[in-house]
Formats: sequence, structure tokens, C-alpha cells
Amino acid sequence: MLDWQNYRKKLMGRIGEVGKLSPDTLAGYQTLSKAGQKTGQLSAKTRELIALAVAVTRQCDGCITVHTAEALKQGASREEIAEALGVAVALNAGAAMVYSARVMDAVAAYSAA
Repeated sequence: MLDWQNYRKKLMGRIGEVGKLSPDTLAGYQTLSKAGQKTGQLSAKTRELIALAVAVTRQCDGCITVHTAEALKQGASREEIAEALGVAVALNAGAAMVYSARVMDAVAAYSAA
């Protein structure tokens, strides 16, 4: 298994390097990251649970390490995190079903030709 805490530390260092080389890129990312907080419509914990579900669907280890630590810091329980991950699993399965329908559409198109 991955040493998540060490990975997060190294990742933040590398992102810092990118920020020095391309400060506008980092500033733009930070602006996007903070935008949701400004509306106040979702709690910080809810935003982190969503971030974890998205991290799984995007298969982003960096997102997982950052947002797991933050979700726990915001008071998310293991059970809440597991439920959010269940949503991610269902969404990935749903996306596979949608694309399965697209394949069948392509099969029909090629069969008719």
C-alpha cells in the first residue's frame, strides 16, 4: 500500500516547483479550488466527500491523499467516506452502462450498412 502521508508531502513539494515555474497556473488552480467555498451552500465536509468521489472516478492518487486528509479534518467519518465512495462506484458503473448503449448503437449502425 502507498505511504499516503509521505506521498502527500512529496506531491506538495512538486506542485510547489510547478508553481515557481508557472505561477499563473498555480494561481488559477487555487482560484478554482477556493471558488466553491465562497458560496457557502455546501459544508466543507460535504465538499470534501464530493472531492473524494470525484477523485475515485478520475483515478487521482494526489486528489485522494489531499482530500482524505481534509475530509477527516472536517469531521467526515469512515462511514460517510464509504458512502461517498459508493456513489463513485455507482457512477462509474452507470457511465459504463451508457457507453455500453453507445457500443450497441455503433453495432446497429455498422450492421445496417
